[in-house]
Amino acid sequence: MTKEPKIITETNGPVTTIIINRPEVRNALDQETSDLLAQAFQAFDAYDSQRVAVVTGAGGAFCAGADLKETATRVDYKAWAGHPEGPFHAPLSKPVIAAVAGHACAGGMGLALFCDIRIAEDTAVFGIFCRRWGVPMSDGTTVRLPRVIGQGRALDMMLTGRPVPAEEALSMGLVTRVVPTGTARAAAEELALQIAGFPQIAMLSDRESVYAQEGKTDAEAIHFEMVAAEEAKQKEAQLGAARFASGEGRHGQFKKP
Repeated sequence: MTKEPKIITETNGPVTTIIINRPEVRNALDQETSDLLAQAFQAFDAYDSQRVAVVTGAGGAFCAGADLKETATRVDYKAWAGHPEGPFHAPLSKPVIAAVAGHACAGGMGLALFCDIRIAEDTAVFGIFCRRWGVPMSDGTTVRLPRVIGQGRALDMMLTGRPVPAEEALSMGLVTRVVPTGTARAAAEELALQIAGFPQIAMLSDRESVYAQEGKTDAEAIHFEMVAAEEAKQKEAQLGAARFASGEGRHGQFKKP
C-alpha cells in the first residue's frame, strides 16, 4: 500500500499550490510535516519560474496546528517561526496566499498569518484553541497577529482562545476576502495568477517595503521605499507608463480587450 505524501506540491504556470495532506487529523503538523512544509516553501522561493504560492489543506480543513499527540511525547519540537529551519521563520521573497477552509487554529492560524493574503471560506473558523491545553505559540502568531488586527483584538483572541468565524475575521482584517464553501483554493489560485501576471520587479519591491517599514521612522521607511523602487523605476516604470499612454489598462481594466 502506497503511503500518502504529507505535503503535496502542484504547479499551474507560475503558481505553486502547496497542500497539507493529513485530513484525518485536520492537517495538523507533526515534525515531519513541518519539515516538509519548510522544504516546499524553500523550493518555491528558489524556483525562478514560480511567482506566487497558494497554501491550503486537504479534505475541507486548513490546518489544526501542531499534532498534539506527537507533542505529548516530546518537547524538543522546533519553534516554527523562531527556529531558522522552521516553516514560518521569515517571509519568503515572493507572495504567498492562504486558502482557508474549515479550521485554522493555533499553528494553523500561524500559517495563515505567515501568508501575505488570506482568503477564507464562509464556514472557516480561526482561533488559539491550544490555549486550553497549555501549549504556547511558537509559530509567530504573538508577533504577526497584533500587526495584522491590532493589539486589542489580538489579545482577545490570544487570552480567550475563542473561535472567530469568517465574517468576524473579515471585519477585523484577519482575512481580506470571504468566499463560498468549497471555493477558497480556486479563488486563491485565480488571484495568484493575476498577481503573477503583473510586472514583478515593482510588485516585489513594494511588497518588500511594506514588510521593511515595521519599526522604522517615517523618514527611514520612506528612504527604504525610494531605494527599493529604483530597479523597477529603471527597468519597468517607463515601459509601463508607455503602455498606459497608449490606452492599455485605463478605467480599471488590467487586461487587453
